[in-house]
Amino acid sequence: MSVVKINVLTVPPEQREVLEQRFAHRAGAVENSDGFEWFELLRPVEGTDDYLVYTRWRSEEDFQSWQGGQDFARGHAQAAGDRGSARPAATGSQIWSFDVVQSTGPAQES
Repeated sequence: MSVVKINVLTVPPEQREVLEQRFAHRAGAVENSDGFEWFELLRPVEGTDDYLVYTRWRSEEDFQSWQGGQDFARGHAQAAGDRGSARPAATGSQIWSFDVVQSTGPAQES
């Protein structure tokens, strides 16, 4: 069964555009990682400054392999400073982990 990792990023209002641009220009290497299934960047609408970075993986091992690999390191180093500012857009971060117990959605190709 798949696993979901949600990175909860606290982003002050003045840094939202910076964060969204960094994600829009990210290298995209995660999509080519073994076991990767899904990505979404969720913008808060009301009541919080927390963005959610949702990724879904075939297994915990696949997520750990990506997190420990060069693509992860390159992507996070790039996001931290190559857009004209060495300052991170987020002021806080935490990871939530879930096992997928039930899922519905569009039919997936074999």
